Amino acid sequence: MCEGITRRSFLRNSVIGGVALSTGVGIYELSYAQATNIRFSTWHAPMSREVKTVWEPMLEELKKKSGNKITSTMYAGGALGKGPEHFDIVAKGLSDMGYFTATWTPGRFPLSDVLSLAVWVDGKDIGTDIGNAMYERILHREFKDVKVIELNGCIQSFLWTKKPIRSLADTKGLKIRTPGGHQTNYIKALGAEPILMPLGDVYLAVETGTVDGLVTCPPIFLSFKLNEVAKHGVVATFGCVTEGVVMNLESWKKVPDDQKKIIEAVCRNPFKTTGGLTKEVYKVMMKELTDKGVNLYNLPSDEAERWYEGFREVTRKWVADLEGKGLPAKEVVKMYNQECEKRGVKVVAFPREWA
Repeated sequence: MCEGITRRSFLRNSVIGGVALSTGVGIYELSYAQATNIRFSTWHAPMSREVKTVWEPMLEELKKKSGNKITSTMYAGGALGKGPEHFDIVAKGLSDMGYFTATWTPGRFPLSDVLSLAVWVDGKDIGTDIGNAMYERILHREFKDVKVIELNGCIQSFLWTKKPIRSLADTKGLKIRTPGGHQTNYIKALGAEPILMPLGDVYLAVETGTVDGLVTCPPIFLSFKLNEVAKHGVVATFGCVTEGVVMNLESWKKVPDDQKKIIEAVCRNPFKTTGGLTKEVYKVMMKELTDKGVNLYNLPSDEAERWYEGFREVTRKWVADLEGKGLPAKEVVKMYNQECEKRGVKVVAFPREWA
């Protein structure tokens, strides 16, 4: 026994330490090893491409880079809560780190919705570079309650339907599931009716005709096997949602400084780190869609322009609304266009007169 430690206190401390190790509850540090266990949460399905090719490899890389000092416990799907709850799941400490979708909490991150404007982004690695740049320039103002590890837009979403769509005339009156945000107003601009519903309900809704189709990105479309019920896709970008990886502030404070550096290096762009959902993977997914019998239709340029002019009007109205509330929305949209242009990304929803 060490000097000053009784047998009783030694046994008591041993039990407490054993509980911490066995339960994996939160960030814990042991003085002799400086171990950190990260409870990671995401709404992505446990067997999804996101979990299997991004989140699990990212967490494994943290373990490897830290010499096994950073371990993790995965909570995927609805294990800790529904999709819109995932920011608060982290902020309130139910998990230490997690992936959240800002678009699913309307009005909470108003300027960050800029990352979900209609653009052509073939890889989430590129979307993350853009999102991180925007976070550093201005969007950090909206995230005081968490430690932001990375912020990103998504791979562009398309319109997926049971029946083929060839023009605006074909979209009139359709009921289309929307992820929210700008995509809701883009659907309205097509003369269709946006329907909000959880992703898990979409398969049956399309199958039974409750909705005529949906707007989402290829990886989510495949993850939920929606290719089985919606056999037609219009290759015209609707943008997607604003997302990111965040950490609970108290959990972050408890992480040793050397491990903080590892977390930031590995997780700042998890898609580059893991090679998951990059531009090359996008090509594979598009081939997978056609192999599964999905008919992809590229809009002729003149027809696409009619769609995108409607999307640009959505941007104008969104900016006017936020400017009326005292937010620098036009400045943010211009910044976003700049960051996209630097990386060869076209923002089809950017009003040309603002260039």
